[in-house]
Amino acid sequence: MDFSNKSKLVVVDDSAFMRKLISDFFVDHPNVEVVGTARNGKDAIQKIQQLQPSVVTMDVEMPEMNGLDALKEIMGICPVPVVMLSSTTQRGTDNTLTAMEYGAVDFVAKTSGTISLDLHKIKDELIHKVEQAAHISVAKLIKPFASKTSAIESVIPNKQPKIMKTNTFSKVQQPISMSLLKKVDWNKTSKKIVLIGTSTGGPRALQEVITKIPKTIKAPILIVQHMPAGFTKSLALRLDQLSQIRVKEAEQGDLLQNGTAYIAPGGFHMKLRKVGSTYGILLDQTEPPRSGHRPSVDVMFEDVSKYPELDKIAVIMTGMGYDGSKGLKALKQSGNVIAIAESADTCIVYGMPKAAVETQLVDEVADVDDIAQTIMKYMP
Repeated sequence: MDFSNKSKLVVVDDSAFMRKLISDFFVDHPNVEVVGTARNGKDAIQKIQQLQPSVVTMDVEMPEMNGLDALKEIMGICPVPVVMLSSTTQRGTDNTLTAMEYGAVDFVAKTSGTISLDLHKIKDELIHKVEQAAHISVAKLIKPFASKTSAIESVIPNKQPKIMKTNTFSKVQQPISMSLLKKVDWNKTSKKIVLIGTSTGGPRALQEVITKIPKTIKAPILIVQHMPAGFTKSLALRLDQLSQIRVKEAEQGDLLQNGTAYIAPGGFHMKLRKVGSTYGILLDQTEPPRSGHRPSVDVMFEDVSKYPELDKIAVIMTGMGYDGSKGLKALKQSGNVIAIAESADTCIVYGMPKAAVETQLVDEVADVDDIAQTIMKYMP
């Protein structure tokens, strides 16, 4: 393949060993060529402006200018899709979530500290995320946070009021009419549960949605975000600080409460069990990953479908792949279900919502900043 047709990658890390190791991952890669390396944030900014890469990998912790400061400047002056490399320490997980907020596409968790001698264990994951990131629209990475003054004040500048996009897909009009019948019969008094699944771009999308849900919501919220162990706890703590509702990483045996969001911990599928007249969280580490994911949106949806007495609002947001679409079919076969998909206009990656829409079972398609409002339409 002609190099000019390849995605251009710049590798940023303060360790020469790590720069060489990551670069070697892409030797002879058919679609990605390493065009340069940088040893710190300042060097990265110069190299990115000079080489104009399609994608960048960047360590979070570096001397002189760290990855966070560099990312913030890069997204302001020479935006490019960035995949962060982060340690799994508490500081590392917190910094990774800040990086997502600043516009990073995704991250890969280093398995053993700053200089990860066993980085080869995550070689396939890093290559896959770089391949995907190279094709993501930079406009979607910077637009929602271009005028951000604080995390909770994130807005889209000069945003005009718009009409909610509901049932806009002519191809799905016939099956949607069946779901519309359910809306008419939607029982205001029966127990409700909100189910949210997301992946790449999910932390920012969740922030946009969860911070807009009022604490008076008469339903618990179960969330699957594809993330490794440790990162889901930091995500829950961050969202809890920004939101009216309570947000926590789910724990074994948690009894579901209205106005509380439960994020599935990395490495565990999240399921339900009946506990008297209420429901409790069941965390499962024995069932294998589904399509490479544990937690899996499909597993959560399929398990909750076993409780037809619950009215469900299922939301599928930005993410690669198709996790959630199979589970949505199971949900729709049992009890009242409203399915909401994030629109292609606001998805960082229009993969999971696209797969959901293609099932012809989605009732509403909404931009990410309208999803909370759409959820609340179905609340008593």
